[in-house]
Amino acid sequence: MQLYCESMTEYKRLKTREVKIGNLLLGNNHPVRVQTMTTTDTMDTLATVEQTIRCIEAGAELVRITAPSKKEAENLLNIKNELNRRGYFVPLVADIHFTPNAAEIAATIVEKVRVNPGNYVDKKKFEQIDYTDAEYGEEIERIRERFTPLVKICKQHGTAMRIGTNHGSLSDRIMSRYGDTAMGMVESAMEFLRIARGEDYHNIILSMKSSNPLVMVQAYRLLINHMMEEFNECYPLHLGVTEAGDGEDGRIKSAIGIGTLLEDGIGDTIRVSLTEDPELEIPVCRDIVKRYTEERLHKTGSRVIPLIEPLPYSPFEYKRRETFAVNNIGNKQVPIVIADLSKIDTITPAHLQSVGYTYDAANDKWTISDMAADYIFTGNQILNFALPGTVKVIVYPAAWQLADDKTTYFPIFEDSGFVAAESISNKLNFVMLDCFSDGTGINDFTYLDELANDPAVVLCLSSMNISAMHAVRRMMTELMKRSIKNPVVFITDSDWSTADEHLIHYATETGALFLEGMGDGICLGMSSKAYNDVSNIAVSGRNYIANASVEQFINNTAFSILQATRTRISKTEYISCPSCGRTLFDLQETTAKIRSVTNHLKGVKIAIMGCIVNGPGEMADADFGYVGSGVGKITLYRGKEVVKRNIDSAIAVDELITILKESDAWVDAG
Repeated sequence: MQLYCESMTEYKRLKTREVKIGNLLLGNNHPVRVQTMTTTDTMDTLATVEQTIRCIEAGAELVRITAPSKKEAENLLNIKNELNRRGYFVPLVADIHFTPNAAEIAATIVEKVRVNPGNYVDKKKFEQIDYTDAEYGEEIERIRERFTPLVKICKQHGTAMRIGTNHGSLSDRIMSRYGDTAMGMVESAMEFLRIARGEDYHNIILSMKSSNPLVMVQAYRLLINHMMEEFNECYPLHLGVTEAGDGEDGRIKSAIGIGTLLEDGIGDTIRVSLTEDPELEIPVCRDIVKRYTEERLHKTGSRVIPLIEPLPYSPFEYKRRETFAVNNIGNKQVPIVIADLSKIDTITPAHLQSVGYTYDAANDKWTISDMAADYIFTGNQILNFALPGTVKVIVYPAAWQLADDKTTYFPIFEDSGFVAAESISNKLNFVMLDCFSDGTGINDFTYLDELANDPAVVLCLSSMNISAMHAVRRMMTELMKRSIKNPVVFITDSDWSTADEHLIHYATETGALFLEGMGDGICLGMSSKAYNDVSNIAVSGRNYIANASVEQFINNTAFSILQATRTRISKTEYISCPSCGRTLFDLQETTAKIRSVTNHLKGVKIAIMGCIVNGPGEMADADFGYVGSGVGKITLYRGKEVVKRNIDSAIAVDELITILKESDAWVDAG
């Protein structure tokens, strides 16, 4: 094993223990299972049964139901019996947070229970406590006493268990020793895993969830590394980005976190946490998982990518690759966005509106949005109108030769073409490198040394390999090993069909690389077939692309990927939990309402949580929080500090705006 996965240059599943959940086998190279969680009141048996059936019929292989207290845990039997009576036998999972006795009841009824180490026994009062080693050991013994009965019940009944750590709900004890870190998440789970192993109980799945994909990915990698070091084996892993949100952002954030790990063969079951009806999560799960089916991988064919020996960076921590600046690209500048307009026959000022530039002809004035592309690629077109000064144009070398304004137009070459070119820009040249698409794995470094450290060269990396992310990552490691510090733009085309498929493809293949500190720019495109099949985007039913052109859809996606990887902040970020039976208000409606009045607050992170279980702990690194604290009651937070408690929901959004203003986080919408 290389650090945390079986291979970093090809898709190869990580070998994990086999776990049995009812009649479902998970881990040990079984298919990646998809699951979701109901949003109904668990005490409403009929509503929960019917929603569970909708999830099953959408393709869910496991369904989780909240059991916050004994009465809900007991009612799981009625739900299970009614599902069985109707001919549905998909394993059920009881979601437990604070109540050990509810877990012990549920473990005798359903096929799996989920416990959160951060609040199952430990407390979360946001207190800093200095533990001596002896005191810390005493706390571990207290956990052993409270947790062992559940382990024994699960072992007796053949019930599986997920030990599910959440970044935002680490206990005060873990936080005091490890801080708000991925390592704290890992140790929180390992403590419970050691206790279970001590009872010879192994029917266990683990998860490391965070609303920040970077923290999530690092935590899973560290967990695998520590399990292999301590136990010489790995338990199955449940993947998910918690509180991902809704629409485009929720899908992109989930695909980055889940897809980054699946690319490296990590993950045995996934759940996409969207603030939408749970049955809508399943198609997104399936779109993510189908990228890794044996049929697709064999049909497309694997192409040779050289091994990485040794790995020139740490996959367990974020450190941006060191580069020099070429114009506004590289060094410590935020990654750029390049919009591909080359498929438009004749580009007009109106077309630039889709990539963030709106032209007012009457006043001869451009308005520039926060998500305005930095460069546009026009192929061979020289534009016949004046551009705003903030955008530059990339064209093929022959067109560049014809351009009068060499400060606005810049050429893009193939690597061999650049080396042989008689005329190049003395300011900025984009040079394309193909990464291991030819199947040999031996010719891709031919021109590297001639391009190396040319002060006017930005490298553009792409690959037609089925393992495109691995191929580009391998080229990046070669640049690092050779101390080549030119900035790099990732070019990723999609040949998929639907909007969700495109989002997942872009987010997975580029997001994984940005999470590892690689990349100074992004350029997304579509194959001609996908581009011309506009109807599949238009009718996908997702409100985030209603009436959007392909170019607008792609441009928004590029900025959303940079936002989700925290490499370029261009809009408000919402950390919004999916509804469940604990939710105390309509999450979808409330999220939409809060978005409508705050979506102009660039860089502000607002958490919208249905109940106290999901907040304040689950809010993780949010700046402000809106949390259900009772029926019709909302508690508002600044960070993890309560600012207003139990206020009427009718005025809660206005009160949130007041807090934003008092905190100097508010600006009036332009």
